[in-house]
Amino acid sequence: MVICLQAYLCHDSCQENGTIIESAAGWAGKSQICRSKGGLIRQRITDPATIENVEAKWPEITDMKNAVPRVSLSASLADLAEKLEHLRQGEEPPTSSREGDIFTFSSKDLILYALGVGASVQNPEELKLLYENHENFGSIPSFYILPSLQAVMSSSQLNTIPGKSISLENMLHGEQYLEIYNSTPEAGTLLSNPKIVETLDKGSGAAIVTEINSYNEQGALIMRNQCVTFAVGAGNFGGPRTGNKIVPCVPKPDRKPDLSLSYKTTIDQAALYRLSGDINPMHIDPNFSAIAGYEKPILHGLCTLGISVRLVMGAFASYDRKLFRAVKARFTKVVIPGQTLRVDMWRNGNRIHFETIVVENGTAAITGAYVDLKAIKTGIMQNKLAASTLKSDAVFEYINDQVKVQPDKAKSVNGIFLVKITKDGEIVKEWTMDLKSASIYEGAGKDVKPNTTLVVSDDDFVELAVGKLNPQQAFMKGKLKVTGNIMLAQKLGPLLKAAPKL
Repeated sequence: MVICLQAYLCHDSCQENGTIIESAAGWAGKSQICRSKGGLIRQRITDPATIENVEAKWPEITDMKNAVPRVSLSASLADLAEKLEHLRQGEEPPTSSREGDIFTFSSKDLILYALGVGASVQNPEELKLLYENHENFGSIPSFYILPSLQAVMSSSQLNTIPGKSISLENMLHGEQYLEIYNSTPEAGTLLSNPKIVETLDKGSGAAIVTEINSYNEQGALIMRNQCVTFAVGAGNFGGPRTGNKIVPCVPKPDRKPDLSLSYKTTIDQAALYRLSGDINPMHIDPNFSAIAGYEKPILHGLCTLGISVRLVMGAFASYDRKLFRAVKARFTKVVIPGQTLRVDMWRNGNRIHFETIVVENGTAAITGAYVDLKAIKTGIMQNKLAASTLKSDAVFEYINDQVKVQPDKAKSVNGIFLVKITKDGEIVKEWTMDLKSASIYEGAGKDVKPNTTLVVSDDDFVELAVGKLNPQQAFMKGKLKVTGNIMLAQKLGPLLKAAPKL
């Protein structure tokens, strides 16, 4: 029993990490370590810790009424870092789990957000984002930026610079970072605590860096947001020009994108997206946007980010929100509703770099951006895109031509083959070679059962065809998997000699 559990926990298909699993007598269950909210036994980081302080704080240290699960080391460290910051400033951290800006949401809000960033039932994979009774219903991870936005809007950010009057139309969203520590609920209440950690003097304006930690009602840290806003005209106040609090953007790799996906926004994109809570009139009121210097209302930067994250998650995570770790983006140019967005993506391990381009004018709306994933899970959408440009297609076209020219030679093989072509370990295309009737076509057999099934990668199939890879060696090394009548597969040799045509 224990060996079976250990084997599964080590397998790629198991997404658990840092989990405690108890097992005995044929039973297994997940366990969690819980800890109390605790208390600080000194007021400042320079104060000594005394036995008397421990005694005074003992009721808080041992109070388990509001205990929270220790889900991950990263979440615990983030919580500790917040408490250390309070120590450095000589502040007492919030003791009540009810303190903070309250953000309550339901499945309806998740669906409305998904619609606002372009999810559609036309894509079968996106049904899980739009139907609350779907077995895999869940959110687009960027939805969890919204609690921080609400918290920032209700904070005193507009009054953060003494002697400077900051109006809403002069506030620009510069950068955004989101990191999720614990599993995100599909409905519930989150409590967010915004805190301005830096205000930088950029001359023409001020960059205001706000950190927002969001907790569930039990007090567990769920996520961290960082919002960088630029207050136009609020610079030259004598503050520092540079700082060290901003989570940095990362330049895109110096190569062609691994994948590019496009989405044409609708004229009503901003009108729909604002229903998720970003009600800045700049995005719908022509008079207000004119005051800000725009001919037309512009699309929310966070809507552009949401569209980008949706496409990245579809391509590299099959929309599985459990695989999402973090996203960072810089907003560089505006988007007008109705324009087309192209998201260029580069994979670097579990980090997906991306840049979002406005197709109509070629400008980059989002730069220096990336999504960090816990694991890669290739989506059906990306598989279909990859399958449309497979190298092996040329081989099958050549074989089909050969069969048409010499049908008797093909029929002499007297077998039906199903060839499954893979890319990145996933089956992306199937071909049927019905040599009994001299017919080659894409897809599984039409009312025929294959005698032999072959599974091989796109690259290896081409190598076999041009003679660079020996079939026997490929079989022994596991590059070529054959089931059914293995001996029949040896008769394919003459048909696969496609080198002169490739």
